[in-house]
Amino acid sequence: MLRDNVDQAFIMQFDFAIQLRTRPTLSRRKLEETLALVDTPSRKELEMQRGGGTLLYDAIVMASQDIMKNQPNRKAVIVLTDGVDFGSDATVDTAIEAAQRADTLVYSILFSDPGAYGFIGGPDGKKPLMRMSKETGGRFFEVTKKQSIEHIFDGIQDELRSQYSLGYVSDEPVRVSEFRSIQLTAKQKGLVVQARDQYWARR
Repeated sequence: MLRDNVDQAFIMQFDFAIQLRTRPTLSRRKLEETLALVDTPSRKELEMQRGGGTLLYDAIVMASQDIMKNQPNRKAVIVLTDGVDFGSDATVDTAIEAAQRADTLVYSILFSDPGAYGFIGGPDGKKPLMRMSKETGGRFFEVTKKQSIEHIFDGIQDELRSQYSLGYVSDEPVRVSEFRSIQLTAKQKGLVVQARDQYWARR
């Protein structure tokens, strides 16, 4: 997905804790080397966990506030997860707000194991992922037999390369920092607009 010497990427791992594996870098080699260090807890470790869990919402907040907020140009976070959060101090609402304040799109990829939580199934992580993507202007994907992870990344790459950035100056002065609702529509019939529905107006 990365254009050489143009695009930067970082890698963050979240499970019982949040680990920033590498800060934004142009080096494809460094990213590949870092990916080899990313590990997944075993089923036994998950069953024995106490207090922690999968800190999904906290990871979105940390990525937005500590990394993306200070980055220029177009920004996106790609999250690969089953969407189930255990142990975060943040909520899905605060995760969305943090991404919006950082002008960051959230592309979420649902990658789940139906048997991970036992025979009766587990919590539904699909809805919060869909909501985070929709409200930040990103998009939701789900890995299936018909839609591979490679195909999904190709789709994200195409979207990020073909998006438009629109801006305007509101006729309502910003007297206090706040979220403001926006609605973007297309005059031509048959077109679907994919955009966030609010932005952070900073005083």
